[in-house]
Amino acid sequence: MVGEQQVVDAAAAPRVPVPPARPLLRTVGDNLMETFFPDDPFRAVAREGAGGRGRRAVAALRYVLPCLEWLPSYSLGALRSDLVAGVTVASLAVPQGISYAKLADLPPIVGLYSSFVPALVYAAMGSSRELAVGTMAVGSLLFAAMLGREAPPGENPELYVRLAFTATFFAGTFQAALGVLRLGFVVDMLSHAAIVGFMGGAATVVCLQQLKGILGLRHFTTATDVVAVVRSVVSQSHEWRWQSVVLGCVFLAFLLITRYFSKKRPKFFWLSAAAPLASVVAGSFLVYFIHGENHGIQVIGYLKKGINPPSARDLLLSSSHTMVALKTGIITGIIGLAEGIAVGRSFAMLKNYHVDGNKEMIAFGLMNIVGSCTSCYLTAGPFSRSAVNYNAGCKTPMSNAVMAVAVMLTLLFLTPLFHYTPLVVLSAIIMSAMLGVIDYQAVGRLWKVDKFDFCVCVGAYLGVVFGNIEIGLSIAVGISILRILLFVARPKTTVLGKMPNSTNFRRTDQYTAAQAVPGLLVLRIDSPIYFANAGYLRERITRWINHEEDRIKAESLESLKCVVLDMSAVASIDMSGTNMLEDLKNNLDRRSIQIALANPGSEIMRKLDKSNVLRLIGDEWIFLTVGEACDHAQRNCKTGTDAVQCTVAV
Repeated sequence: MVGEQQVVDAAAAPRVPVPPARPLLRTVGDNLMETFFPDDPFRAVAREGAGGRGRRAVAALRYVLPCLEWLPSYSLGALRSDLVAGVTVASLAVPQGISYAKLADLPPIVGLYSSFVPALVYAAMGSSRELAVGTMAVGSLLFAAMLGREAPPGENPELYVRLAFTATFFAGTFQAALGVLRLGFVVDMLSHAAIVGFMGGAATVVCLQQLKGILGLRHFTTATDVVAVVRSVVSQSHEWRWQSVVLGCVFLAFLLITRYFSKKRPKFFWLSAAAPLASVVAGSFLVYFIHGENHGIQVIGYLKKGINPPSARDLLLSSSHTMVALKTGIITGIIGLAEGIAVGRSFAMLKNYHVDGNKEMIAFGLMNIVGSCTSCYLTAGPFSRSAVNYNAGCKTPMSNAVMAVAVMLTLLFLTPLFHYTPLVVLSAIIMSAMLGVIDYQAVGRLWKVDKFDFCVCVGAYLGVVFGNIEIGLSIAVGISILRILLFVARPKTTVLGKMPNSTNFRRTDQYTAAQAVPGLLVLRIDSPIYFANAGYLRERITRWINHEEDRIKAESLESLKCVVLDMSAVASIDMSGTNMLEDLKNNLDRRSIQIALANPGSEIMRKLDKSNVLRLIGDEWIFLTVGEACDHAQRNCKTGTDAVQCTVAV
């Protein structure tokens, strides 16, 4: 009797149990943790639970200030490596800072300011060892394009500078807010393909803009599209200065040759790192001795000595221009985060450690907030400086502090030496840096791997080149979001077949050996079932059934008895999804076809139970595997004269 009772109990027990009910607050809390804290940032603090409040406070402080993780074990050997790396990066940061400030239509000294204070902040707050922070070409171009329309720097330079500081403040606030609120997935909306296309388009535009300096033109279009730039160049052909052209081509060739040689011989990385500073020094001496200003070669002019003056009072937080600064800050803040985090993670993978994206956002945000109050404009983690920092052998973020000290010494003592630096040399430096940003190999890989990603890349590139930066960015984000919506609204549904001499089921379009089970149709749904795709899935499943019945009729095979839905890839379902399953069950009943579900998850079972769909389908038609579902259907569904009759095995 006992054995018979156990058999009955086992048969009566559901194959896939419904999980027990969970308290609402706990469910909401777990979902919030998964959404905003997937990396479990409190783990380090929790591990110090037995050590008292003091150790937990130290662990929390280490999380807030990553420098406390490496400073206690900092060695003399690491300091030596960071000194070499920091000085090497500074030799690149000084000419780049001046060049990018000119690109942003800001005073050149602001570019040097922006390589001093923000670098100190990042040295304390940053989690990447290789990232070298500073101004970025794309951000500089965005400042000139977006703020220049509101306050042309040639007409009102003081207002333009204040707007630049204000936009930097908003960029930092936005970046820090994303990090504190754990909203890093916002930056992930810019796919790799979108970033490659956008950065390539921006680099192209930046190079075209430098024709002003290369050709020695005093007046140039403020538009960034290729048509306007070419028109401006051609219309002023009578004002081209051959002296500037020759000088620019010579220094551009020198910079490109040194970079090419450094790539071929990595041990000589310092050649490409020192080439910009060497160009500035050589160009300044040349212009000074030949009196280049008298021959139409424009120079930087006077740069005042001294470190960053305070600029907190210059922020326009309640002005008619505030909205333009806010818009510029948000867009440039996203671009800065996307580039900086991507660069930091790339180098971290080479060194086999992890970069916390949310920590990086907070670090970037704070260094831009502090920078906006100390006469700096937008700073990020450009690839060129970070590559030099990595190749120079940096060990910790201390290399940023070393770079900051070197820039500080330049500000205090060396700025008068840049008076005769020709603008054409700065243009050559920018062009050489931007040519390295255009990633031809990545575009080729996109074409080979994913044609849709290639279209995203090309769309972003063309939008930037033939429209403007905002249009290109909008196209990139828009196409990426459209792709996400298509994945959600039009999920994959595939037919599965049984592999010979096996209980495994595989896709028939991929495995030619997979064979259909007579009288059964096995479908796999590769997406959560939401309101956005419930209607599509209903129609798509019905179409699969119609195709299967047509095939059966054409080949005179056994009639369709059961449809098995593989739910292993269905992570979640909403009310529209449960309604879809209920409607599908009713439609199949009218056609005398049974429905079975295989491997539904706990959330699916809970919602099917609460919506009574589970009762409608029946516990006996819910299975752990597709094989069990097919075996059960073959045993218990018999073809009658006019209909398929399914019974329940006990």
